[in-house]
Amino acid sequence: MSKLVKSALRRAAVVALAELGRRSDSGDRADAGRGLASFAEMEEAVDPLLELVLDREDTLVTRVTAEALLRRQDRAGLLVVASALAVASPNHGDWINTAVRDAFAIYASDRDDAMRLCEELTQDPDERVALGARELHESLSGINCVLHPE
Repeated sequence: MSKLVKSALRRAAVVALAELGRRSDSGDRADAGRGLASFAEMEEAVDPLLELVLDREDTLVTRVTAEALLRRQDRAGLLVVASALAVASPNHGDWINTAVRDAFAIYASDRDDAMRLCEELTQDPDERVALGARELHESLSGINCVLHPE
């Protein structure tokens, strides 16, 4: 498959998932959040993902979308979560932090890698990203992981 075809298919998937994320059914929005998280590195996916992490009607959507983004364990996923966390209501912030604990409570090495990425994101020129990255780093630092490297 050519890169051009692959790129077009990925964009089409993001468009379809973003449309699903605008549905009234919270299950559809949660499914869209999980699916869109796979495309978090694409600019077209960022705004729909932010809307889903900050879902106005159901914090289940917030939690599953944030957790899917965090389970990517990469800069793209952490950037979206940090951006959302910076402007989240206290209720949304609680559910995002629940997703952080769920995603990083097992392996200390995964948590530590995420903390390093957050430290980098605190230097982001977008103040919202930098602020959210500081909050995310603080949340990660409070996790006592089950498994530690020997």
